[in-house]
Amino acid sequence: MAFENPSREQIKVILERSMTVAVVGLSDKPDRVSYMVSEAMQAKGYTIIPVNPNADSILGQKSYPSLKDIPVPVDIVNVFRRSEHTPPVAQEAVAIGAKTLWLQLGISNDEAAEIATAGGLEVIMDRCIKVEDSILLPGGKSKT
Repeated sequence: MAFENPSREQIKVILERSMTVAVVGLSDKPDRVSYMVSEAMQAKGYTIIPVNPNADSILGQKSYPSLKDIPVPVDIVNVFRRSEHTPPVAQEAVAIGAKTLWLQLGISNDEAAEIATAGGLEVIMDRCIKVEDSILLPGGKSKT
């Protein structure tokens, strides 16, 4: 069976109930898409946790070498890595008990989706979290 992203209404619910977003592949370079998207999400009220083994901090937040090193619960694992590198990320997302695996625009991998789904995670692929948030929660995130 072919993978289908959740409906727009389901994605809205995911975004509404999520506060903590671990960003795998978040660059410390402000001209990179991962930085710009994460900065915008942080400005909208999300807690951004950078996952980049080559940086100490990004966007004013401590950066972790891997998902398993993050000491707090994670709602969404947002991935800025090439599609072929996503299955191990999906395995780590399951291992840390994340609720959603989100592969950014242009990134999709059926194996990663199967791993995450089998581990109880919701999966969104080939969609930009910033664009979806702007469309579905245009007034910003409520802290309720």
